[in-house]
Parts: sequence; C-alpha cells; structure tokens
Amino acid sequence: MRYGRKYRALGIIVAAATILALPVGAAQAAKASKTRQPAEKTQTQSVLRVVPHANLTLLDPTWTSIYITRNHGYMIYDTLFAMDASGKPRPEMVDTWTTSPDGLTWTLKLRDGLKWHDGKDVTAEDCIASLKRWSKRSGVGQSLFDFIEDLSASDAKTIVMKLKAPYKYVPDALAQISSYVPFMLPKRVAETDPSKPIQEFIGSGPFIFKQDEFVAGKTAVYIKNTAYVPRSEPPSLAAGGKVAKVDRVEWLSFPSPAKAVDALVRNKVDYVEEINPRFVASLEKHKDIVVGLTGPDPFIGMARFNHTVPPFNKPEIRRAVMMAMSQVDYMKAAIGPQKYWRTCYSVFPCKSPLASEAGSEFIKTGNMETAKKALQAAGYDGTPVVLLNATDIPVIAAFTKVTADKLRQLGMKVEVRDTDWATMATKRAERNGWNLFLTFWAATDLQNPDHIAFSGDPVNGWFGWADDKELETLRNSFLREQNADEQKKIAARIQERMWAIGASAYLGEFFLPVAYRKNVEGVIVAPAQFYWNMSVKR
Repeated sequence: MRYGRKYRALGIIVAAATILALPVGAAQAAKASKTRQPAEKTQTQSVLRVVPHANLTLLDPTWTSIYITRNHGYMIYDTLFAMDASGKPRPEMVDTWTTSPDGLTWTLKLRDGLKWHDGKDVTAEDCIASLKRWSKRSGVGQSLFDFIEDLSASDAKTIVMKLKAPYKYVPDALAQISSYVPFMLPKRVAETDPSKPIQEFIGSGPFIFKQDEFVAGKTAVYIKNTAYVPRSEPPSLAAGGKVAKVDRVEWLSFPSPAKAVDALVRNKVDYVEEINPRFVASLEKHKDIVVGLTGPDPFIGMARFNHTVPPFNKPEIRRAVMMAMSQVDYMKAAIGPQKYWRTCYSVFPCKSPLASEAGSEFIKTGNMETAKKALQAAGYDGTPVVLLNATDIPVIAAFTKVTADKLRQLGMKVEVRDTDWATMATKRAERNGWNLFLTFWAATDLQNPDHIAFSGDPVNGWFGWADDKELETLRNSFLREQNADEQKKIAARIQERMWAIGASAYLGEFFLPVAYRKNVEGVIVAPAQFYWNMSVKR
C-alpha cells in the first residue's frame, strides 16, 4: 500500500514552513527585481495580509522544491487530483476517470469550465506537457513515469495513460500534496527545459499572480480569479472547492521575525505563517490573536552531505560525523521548549506506518569521543568543510551553528559561508564549492521512499547526489510490491541502506507555531498553506 496521513479539522493551523530549493535563475531574479511596489487598493476590496515563512524569490514550483514557491504554486495553479483530509486522492481538475480491467490504461477526462488566466481553455495537451516536465524533477513523478509506456490526448479534454505494468497509485502520485506538486501549466510554458525556470506565470487556479506588483523577496500580490469555477464539494485539505473569499492576498516580508510579530500585534498584518517558539508566551497574552501549532505532522531536521567531493565522498566520514550529531543538541538550539520537539531515529516520520529504528544504533548517543575515533579511522586528512548557511532562516542558522561547533570539536577544518536564502539556494545546486547544508522537510514529504530525498540516483536525485544502486533497487522493489507487510520489510532495508551509506543526518522532529488575528476565518489545516476558503472580518 501507499501510506498517507489523515488530517483532522483541528482548532489550529498548519504553517507550510520548511524550505528546500534548487538554484535561482539569474534572468528570473533580474526580472523580478525591476518590478514595482503594490498599487493602491480601493476601499471596497477585501484584503488578506500575510507574512510568509520565507521570502518569495523563486517562482517556478516545478523547477524548485522550496516550500514558499510550492505555496505560490497553490495560489495560481491547479492539479488533476488532490489529497483530502483523510489522506485519499480526489479528482480536482479531473471530472471522471476509468481504468481498464487489466489496469494498464487510465483514461482521465477534464471537467468543464477550466480556463487559463489568459482566457484560453485548459486542454489535455497542456496537462500532458506539465506532467512530463514535473516527472523530470519529482521523485514521485519519476517513479510514476517508470511505469508509463505512453501518454496521449484522445481529444481536447481526455488524457490517456498507458502503463507497462499495473500501478494503482496513479491518483496518489497526481495528488502529491507537497514538493514537487504536479501543477498544471499551459503547454507553451510546460515545454520549458525543466533545468531552467519558467518566465510566464499563468495558471488556472483560484488566484491570479500580479507579476507587475511583485518585488522579489519583499512583496507578492494575488487577486481573485473571478472566472475560476470551483468544484461543488466543500474544501478538504488540498481537495474540494477552492473558493477565493478575499479579493486580494498580499505576502509581505519583514526584516526579522520579531518585526513580523510586532506587525501582527499592531494589526498591520493578519496572518504569520511561522513563529519562533520563543515568541509564543508574549503572543498568548493578546486576546485578539490565535496561536496554534503546525500539525498534525512535524517537520524533520536534516543535514545533507555533498557526496561528490572530499571529504564527504567517503561514507565512513559521513557516518563518523553523524555519530556526533546529537538530536537533543540541535532541537534545544533551534527550537527551544521541549514541548515543540522530539527525537526520532528513523528516516521515515516516527509516527508513520513505515517508521522503525532499523540500523540506527550508531546515531542515538551523539557521542563525540566515539565520533572522533571513527573519523580518524575513516582517514580524514584535514580537507576543509564548507557549510552553506541561510542566515535569514532562523532554524537553519541555528542548525548550522551547532554543526560547525561539532565539526570543529571533531578536529575538522570548517568554513561557514553566510548568505541569504536565495544565494544559498543557488550555491547548493552546484556540485562543487560546498560540502554540507542544513535544512528541514515537512514529514508528509517523507512518508514514502519514492520521494526524492531517498534517492540514490546521482543524476536525477536530490542535491548532494547520493550514488547507490542498491538503494535504488530497494526503492523500485518497494513501489512494485503490493503486500503491505512486505513493503514495511523493504522500507526497513531502505533505512538500513541509507544509514550504511550516510546519505543524510536526521536532526529530530519539531513543530513551529503559527499566529493569526481572530478575525481570520476559514483556515484549512494542512501541510501546505492554502489561502482559498480564508476570509477576514474588518
């Protein structure tokens, strides 16, 4: 089976925090930097003012896995299927679909009323081109296309997918809720080389991106798409009717988390996607502000090695460093109060069906002396370690500081390159010039080993570029296995293999609070932030 999480309607809200990215395109950044400030708004407009969890700079959610860009994608694009609150895929742009008796042919018919923001009809050819581009970036997409023999349009509204072998997870793959989300683009845009960012941002979703008001890293504006025809069902996670209940959504950036919190208190903004736990006590004193936890799933801290260059091109050195990485140290430094974090010694989220501690004994103690001996035995020769650090992301900055201290205690030479997030995103997509970066994923992304973070493919895999054929064989076996018990056994072997090669270090699971004013209504609990169904009472 394919595992998914159930999301209940809680009295809290999920922040779609976490950031992972591929490089920023110089042309895109230059274009964005020349745009103007938001235009003056009319008195009658309803406006939702948001402080996003990160500055929006990258605009192509198929080109990058960064979560802020994923959220941008949900504003303006739509998907063929979408995940609901029970963890099941539901049709979204698709009206009806059928599967042949042998399971080899899937026929998907688009629903009526689908139009791009430029007024043109959405076609099956648009969707096919979008899926092909998505499959070049997404681990889930790569797994799906391994099964696809042919993908064609029988008419303007019908997609025909012919498979090499039965694959019952087609709707699940097309409903991937987090990075990389299979957003639909016009064919002319989707035919852009997937290694390059798109330059035209026309979707078919509930909001329209005001590119003329976009200021990279500062302001993003979205207006209600009055031509959008939502589904009739009530919203449920990413599925159901996507009704834009405000005329305008503004994403506004602030120079520090403290200034964003102050803006919320002073009613200058309505919603803040991510709050440092250390601000919670003061915010809870304000009766007109709601403080909630991210959930129902946590985030997962991670240290990613560059497997292609010394010294971390040797698995023995990677494993030695992992021995020193006490999760407790990382969580205390980055998150603080223990009620917001927990240790977890699994490559799968600890409360997910595939979680186990298979092969994890060597990382549990975080023993510095044991790590020093292992590093010496591995033959570390004094090669400097370059850490990439995003100083404008507090959790990553804290993770990086702890890592630098630990590496120096081990006797390694360390250089920390402090940059902003956009620069770090550019640098870590280059195969040379760095050795390690710190990040965190949403647990929903790591539920299954078809995600790109589990890849052992040095060409199409996640940056860091682990190269391990055994890992890839195990991942393929997992996807082809139909028995749930056997899948769990394979998942345990995948975990053991990832620990054996030192693919990545896991730093613990944590939650990040969010905060919004009490006059904000219609919030959807989800692992990604959705702004349809939300309204503000003024």
